Amino acid sequence: MKIAEIREFSAQELRERVDAEIKRLDLMKINHSISPLDNPAQITQLRKDVAKMHTELRHRELNK
Repeated sequence: MKIAEIREFSAQELRERVDAEIKRLDLMKINHSISPLDNPAQITQLRKDVAKMHTELRHRELNK
């Protein structure tokens, strides 16, 4: 996900999206530990997307 896409979300939508993506990341990690994923790079990409969302939330918080 690109930062431009993340900036389009409202703050509430972004918080909800972060929560959903974190749950998805946790589930993906558990599934990977049981049975390896076809593409384990998905975990890395999802972790980076969550970090981008957290960064945007923090940026908005500081610029209020």
